[in-house]
Amino acid sequence: MRKRKMLFACALCAAVTAGAAACGNTTQDGSNPDSSAEVQTETQTETQTETQTAADGAEEVPADLDFTVNYDGIATAKIEAGASVHDPSIVKVDGKYYIFGSHMSTAVSDDLRHWTSIGDGYKVKDQIYYELMANKEAFAYAGSKNSVIPTDDRAWHVWAPDVIYNEEDGLYYLYFCTTSTWNASNLCYATSDKIDGPYEWKGALIYSGFTLETFGETDVAEYVDEEEAKDRYIKKSNEYNFNKFPNAIDPTVLYDEEGRLWMVYGSWSGGMYLLELDKQTGEVIHPEADEEKRVDPYFGKRLLGGNHSSIEAPYILYDEQSGYYYLFVSYGGLVREGGYQIRVFRSETIDGDYVDMNGEFPLDTTNPEHYPYGLKLSGNYFLPSLEMAYMATGHNSAFVDDDGKKYIVNHTRFDNKTEDHEPRVHQFIVNEEGWPCMLPYATDGEAVSESGYEMADIAGRYYVINQGTAISADIAQPFILYLDESGIVYGDGIEGSWEAKDGTCYMHITYGDVSYSGVFCQMNDEAGTQVMTFSAVGANESVWGVKY
Repeated sequence: MRKRKMLFACALCAAVTAGAAACGNTTQDGSNPDSSAEVQTETQTETQTETQTAADGAEEVPADLDFTVNYDGIATAKIEAGASVHDPSIVKVDGKYYIFGSHMSTAVSDDLRHWTSIGDGYKVKDQIYYELMANKEAFAYAGSKNSVIPTDDRAWHVWAPDVIYNEEDGLYYLYFCTTSTWNASNLCYATSDKIDGPYEWKGALIYSGFTLETFGETDVAEYVDEEEAKDRYIKKSNEYNFNKFPNAIDPTVLYDEEGRLWMVYGSWSGGMYLLELDKQTGEVIHPEADEEKRVDPYFGKRLLGGNHSSIEAPYILYDEQSGYYYLFVSYGGLVREGGYQIRVFRSETIDGDYVDMNGEFPLDTTNPEHYPYGLKLSGNYFLPSLEMAYMATGHNSAFVDDDGKKYIVNHTRFDNKTEDHEPRVHQFIVNEEGWPCMLPYATDGEAVSESGYEMADIAGRYYVINQGTAISADIAQPFILYLDESGIVYGDGIEGSWEAKDGTCYMHITYGDVSYSGVFCQMNDEAGTQVMTFSAVGANESVWGVKY
């Protein structure tokens, strides 16, 4: 396959950084370890077909290109997931994948596409949660009609659990939250010697949403002077200071590269917070206060968010390949038309700062003013082969499998006028600059070619969607781009350029004054048709292309 230089529409040649020798071989800062390699150029060959002239010196567009979006002849299908798990957190045990979600729902899979439910605590005697449901301590503060702070609807509320295998004692630790209102919650944990339970209550960890009347039901005074705590965490109106401090929900737990154990949590209200855990007991290690570094002595270090902006579902994954910690979060409201979506930030250390592609991170913004921050990986979108658009694709976990493949696990709703939801798993590839590129279709065992693809396989007509950065109910719809063998991008009123890096899966594409860096990957669409795809990111946007 010949190397193609990126050609801008004005026909000027732009220099690009030479790619790594193979996919997954960049340095920590995304630079090319072989940057001295000379970028080859070549003159565009004369187009043999009839052409039409574009405006003001732009490249001539071949007259036979069809920019009409139609789906004739493209098979469609819907994955039958077999289970409904909201806010899925994943763990792999003995070759099987387990997802734990809100409403005490749990499912298991062998292939990351088809799931079998093994529990729903709201409807049946749940093998995982039944001991917790019978333990009054688990719901003493929040989560039931009999709690210190009763639930708004008088029902049970257990949200967003996360399970980790504790290497110290050989037990599985289940971290979860009981929740009564939009800011009154309690982070708790339980243990089991089996992944599928039952889990035994161990204790409460973090309280939120307290007032002067309920402060005494928390453990805050054990770590912060009582009068100072009341002044710090409770407004003069006797409301919890939710603009600055978190709603204690959505815990996820991980080991860092040094083997220390951490929990990240939080949501709307005061944002995302990070606390270290004791590896021996699984309990919180409360830090020393440090205002300059945004460290609170009770809640921990604030990473992102604040002022009741739409942000929740933090999940941190360390990637040895890139050397980065990736912090995934969700923006928007979780309902079908709420603009729910996946964003990602990164840091070289577990405690941040976590920044986006522009080197920025949102603090103390107001909703929706934070929409420019964070690389948007997935929102509402429609692609060929889907029977209906995917909507509210959010609250993800992520993991690296035994073979080194990396995956994002989220729930999705659909453009079907209901709030039904199912789990979906997409592989992601880290690009040359160290940013995740989420592949367009649900995983079906695809493997990216580390040696790259032939020009005949990757050049051609693509259905393309751009996820943008908006927080809205709008659905990203396909438009047509041609990736010409010359390195030129043709579209309807769109000019640009592209290249594929020799001997790798890496690619770059520029259009609309934005340059995107990503990967090519041959995979199956939702109907099982083999297609060439690309996924690329730039300016906090994700661009997906599918060639039929």
